[in-house]
Amino acid sequence: MSVLVFIDTAEGHIKKSSLEALTYGADVAAQLSTGASAVVLGSVNDDLTALGKYGIQKIYHATDETLNQFDAQSFTKAIAKAIETANANVIIFSNNANAKALAPRLSARLKAGLVAGAVALPDTSNGFTVKKSVFSGKAFANISVNTDIKIISLNPNAYKITPKEGTAEVVLFNAGVEASKVKVTNVTKASGDVPLSEAEVVVSAGRGLKGPENWGMVEDLAKLLHAATACSRPVSDADWRPHSEHVGQTGLAIAPNLYIAIGISGAIQHLAGVNRSKVIVVINKDPEAPFFKAADYGIVGDAFEVVPKLIESVKKLKGVA
Repeated sequence: MSVLVFIDTAEGHIKKSSLEALTYGADVAAQLSTGASAVVLGSVNDDLTALGKYGIQKIYHATDETLNQFDAQSFTKAIAKAIETANANVIIFSNNANAKALAPRLSARLKAGLVAGAVALPDTSNGFTVKKSVFSGKAFANISVNTDIKIISLNPNAYKITPKEGTAEVVLFNAGVEASKVKVTNVTKASGDVPLSEAEVVVSAGRGLKGPENWGMVEDLAKLLHAATACSRPVSDADWRPHSEHVGQTGLAIAPNLYIAIGISGAIQHLAGVNRSKVIVVINKDPEAPFFKAADYGIVGDAFEVVPKLIESVKKLKGVA
């Protein structure tokens, strides 16, 4: 019996959400008085042994060339083999796009109970119950898992990363997967220095900016705060900003520590994608904008007056000329 965490990567580097999953997995293992290991697939440029500081004792690494490109079928087979090798019965993912393709497949393959969107450690006092968010983050549900193998996908930014000391043993294993049947013909990368799904601070704007030519102040504020930029659906539909920046019910669902909304009314569809943010700051000249009801802090004022003053205040605070 043990816990196995899937380490997700992008371009050979470990995603921040995977570090959260590693910390979570190690704490689950401590609850169950067992050990925690991890599995990573494909080429990795980061030091895997250093991941031991998140409580992981062993990392199973499959370096098969076919695993350098994400393919749900190949990855599912490889992870299933790692589960068998590690004799694991609790599998942890980060609840991102890749996990949403992998976890259900593994659940069906292994006849394992799956809880997607976990927000806390499982309650093991009487069985195995996992708390998760439901209804686009408006409520929580406690799900009891009774299967021998249990799969949990952890919501990004729902669990604090707590590095300690230690190193992990890296064990190479042959996943034995066939060449992928999926052929990638083109890759379009989202712009921006900070990936939106990984960002701890997000600066977002809507139709209140009146046009794409006014987005400079949003980007300036985001750069000062080391933040990612985002937008509402009407903005992406109008091609003011790329669709990869659209957050909301029909776009990305994010959970940053700080979400700054500029000139966004706050329709329920938009709130569904950002209501897991730790702190929400709203800037809008309409005092009746629905977003103010969900905001932790609100500024009623014209964005073209408020944002430049906010930029100057941040520059002053940081000592930037």
